[in-house]
Amino acid sequence: MIKKSIVLLASVFMLATACNSTTGKQTNDGETLNMEKSGLNSEENTAGKPIHLTYETFVEKVWNFEENPQNWVYEGELPAVIDFYADWCAPCRKIAPIMEKLAKEYEGKLIIYKIDVDNQQKLAAVFQVQSIPSVLFTPVDGQPMMQAGALTEEMYRQIIDEQLIKQSTNPTK
Repeated sequence: MIKKSIVLLASVFMLATACNSTTGKQTNDGETLNMEKSGLNSEENTAGKPIHLTYETFVEKVWNFEENPQNWVYEGELPAVIDFYADWCAPCRKIAPIMEKLAKEYEGKLIIYKIDVDNQQKLAAVFQVQSIPSVLFTPVDGQPMMQAGALTEEMYRQIIDEQLIKQSTNPTK
């Protein structure tokens, strides 16, 4: 009986920290979901806010894997944090305000992107996203780092400061 309780608690904990990206709310008609309807895709509304990416804008602003499938070549001028999420995912909803706050705090130093895995399944497949949230930390130079599961605001800030901002301002890179 105790073993069953422990297994049940462990299962609940795992479900609480990450969602499986292969299930959930799918759009049947290709319509974008709530956050994309808010106008965050338009360039004039993105200052200090996360930017929602589509397949096309990802290829343009982050990595053109169609031209460089074997080599990561970051297209941006600022480091980036890319949040792979879904509206139905509770841990994703938990970190959404953190990403909003970080976008404002690091405006001009870092870009926060969001990719809805239900609407952008090709992008999720490119990065082999199996659970969400998954966050890709992208330095200007060097290889990106993927982190699956929800972290605390302090942990995101530490990774950003030590792995992205510090590297982009380091004159010896």
